[in-house]
Amino acid sequence: MTANFSTPTTTLPLTPGRWTLDANHSGVSFVVRHLGLSNVRGRFDRFDATVEVGADLAATTIAADIDLSSVDTNNADRDTHLRSTDFFDTAAHPAMTFRSTSINGAGDNYELTGDLTIAGTTKPVTLDVEFNGTEAFPGDQQVHAGFTATAEIRRSDFGIDFGITMPGAEKIMLGDKIKIDLDLQFVAP
Repeated sequence: MTANFSTPTTTLPLTPGRWTLDANHSGVSFVVRHLGLSNVRGRFDRFDATVEVGADLAATTIAADIDLSSVDTNNADRDTHLRSTDFFDTAAHPAMTFRSTSINGAGDNYELTGDLTIAGTTKPVTLDVEFNGTEAFPGDQQVHAGFTATAEIRRSDFGIDFGITMPGAEKIMLGDKIKIDLDLQFVAP
């Protein structure tokens, strides 16, 4: 999905300072094709992120850390396999990290580029981000900001090349493309 940008701006419509994650109202999920037939969905239950809103987009940064051992695909055996050296190797690489390098866009649509590290390999990734606005949350009387972001990566780019070819076919049991979906809510400084 390509963002439809309005006139570029140099600032985010947020108060400068450190916006912290409201994990109770956020989610990190992914989708991968299985047998070339259907999608398997998963999520990570433990993660953290901050947005440092600067004077302009060039001075604004986003950092995120995801606990890879918290993977949950609704199948305990599969989750254990994902934690193994075939995939995440959580004993050696317990976290997936993202550090922004640039933000472009305006209004409700932004393009966020940064360095994603999985299993010890770092690659640049661009996310299409929709800014969902701000609202005072009655639960804590603070201003919250919401974002939805999507990206697609190839697991093989990160050295995760586990694959079993289907007998009698050239299809790989598990797709290489991973779709990432983020729903994140941040609390004002």
